[in-house]
Amino acid sequence: MVKQVETPPKAPARIQRSRAKVGHPTKESRQQALSDVRRSLILDAARAVFFEHGLEGTSVREIALRAGYTPGAIYSYFASKEEVYGALLSESLDRLNAQVDAANKSAKDSPKEVLHRTAEAFFGFYRENPRDLDLGFYLFQGMQPRGLTPALNERLNERLRASLSHAQEAMTTLGMKPDEALAEVTALFAHAVGLLVLSHTGRIKMFKQGSQELFDKYLAQLIARVVT
Repeated sequence: MVKQVETPPKAPARIQRSRAKVGHPTKESRQQALSDVRRSLILDAARAVFFEHGLEGTSVREIALRAGYTPGAIYSYFASKEEVYGALLSESLDRLNAQVDAANKSAKDSPKEVLHRTAEAFFGFYRENPRDLDLGFYLFQGMQPRGLTPALNERLNERLRASLSHAQEAMTTLGMKPDEALAEVTALFAHAVGLLVLSHTGRIKMFKQGSQELFDKYLAQLIARVVT
């Protein structure tokens, strides 16, 4: 007679949660981890394809091919290629804001120092990460890819504006009117992006100038104008 082995009862939900906390992952947490890995692989593949072909020249099929998945697998994570692009751009803007925030972590900085640190951090991020500059051209140039929802479009623009919010607040603290501070931070943004584009494309060489040196000079003039 074959002895039957009793199946141990399933642990209560409370115990399952406890196991997860002490290093025993639940089925749900393992599935989530696998989903996160797959999503990350899709984004890595999409980043490479976007850099090669641009947004308009990229298809979900090409992203799937690069990631080693079927197009259907891509659609289980993202509704369109524009949504994939939005996820990549959101990730880039999060890193930009993290760098700007890190530069302003000291509460003892004067408004003048905050303005300087914010501008330098913004410029430095894109100077050191030219591919993020390529990724950001959609926002910089005001283009609206088909399929990008108005809500996502506004959320991305808000993250971009947030990267220079420290500078705008510093200007108002130094005595500028809100509308004047907004105008100045817009000019700061335009100046930085213009120099970054010249540097990234190599066009600045025909002027025999350096983008960092020109930006530092502009920033010094801006601060002097704001402080006085």
